[in-house]
Amino acid sequence: ITGAELDAADEATLQTLAQRGDIFARTSPEHKLRLVQALQASGEVVAMTGDGVNDAPALKRADVGVAMGIKGTEATKEAADIVLADDNFATIAHAIEEGRTIYDNLRKAILFILPTNGAQGLVMLAAVVFGLTLPLTPVQILWVNMVVAVTLALALAFEPAEPGVMQRPPRKPGTPIMGGAMLWRVAIVSLLIGGATMLAFEVELWRGMELDVARTMAVNTLVIAQAFYLFNSRFLAASSLSRPHLFTNRAAWVAVGVLMLLQSAFVYLPAMHTAFGTAPLHWHHWLAPMGVGMAVFLVIEAEKAWMRRRRA
Repeated sequence: ITGAELDAADEATLQTLAQRGDIFARTSPEHKLRLVQALQASGEVVAMTGDGVNDAPALKRADVGVAMGIKGTEATKEAADIVLADDNFATIAHAIEEGRTIYDNLRKAILFILPTNGAQGLVMLAAVVFGLTLPLTPVQILWVNMVVAVTLALALAFEPAEPGVMQRPPRKPGTPIMGGAMLWRVAIVSLLIGGATMLAFEVELWRGMELDVARTMAVNTLVIAQAFYLFNSRFLAASSLSRPHLFTNRAAWVAVGVLMLLQSAFVYLPAMHTAFGTAPLHWHHWLAPMGVGMAVFLVIEAEKAWMRRRRA
């Protein structure tokens, strides 16, 4: 489409031309500005590149203005949101991929932290409401938050890009960072982990175990279930069960290893017993938390599979 055709077009025709055309030839900076406005009027998110002084209005009006770092003028760089340091358009695609990965990892961290904290809150709230013995003491809650934050939650920052990240359409402006599906996941995981922790605590008391032993079991159930849920959180929608997906982030496995060492110290070191009111456990006491963690992992993977079928 040539600049002359753009000059002759009214606003409605210009919107059609802007949507239909791939190449615009013999255009002026004014045409750039009009194209940006036409695309935005059609509900598009517009990025515009430029290097000359006259390109500044179009870059300023665009949702994302991209100035050339080598050939671009200072006025253009000041008007732009992004300066392309190497003047290579392929860098824009790499930057978009990196941005989508960071955004995904932020959502994964939220999706991991909220339900794990929700489970702790549910345990304490249920105990207070129903007049039960508290399954966790304040210092034990502090321990759980500390070890999970410095190990599991940190590992999500190192997640690589998900498969097909650049095949997705751009998300709509104004889309909340947490949609209905994420809120549903938060509720399910909070109920699963919180309920399992309460059950483990009450069963140990029913079997006649001492309070310190029952609370240590509750902490173990809470921590180990969160470790299993970490692998669910590594992929927002894709399955985590496939072998390639399980081993794409070594930091996750290192974090789980460090967490288990810390938790073993929490259970077996006498100094920890004094500080946190815990007690040593027999080896078979680890089986129930492991089973709970595996159950949480499989339930969430089933929920993700159901959501994928629903979207399809």
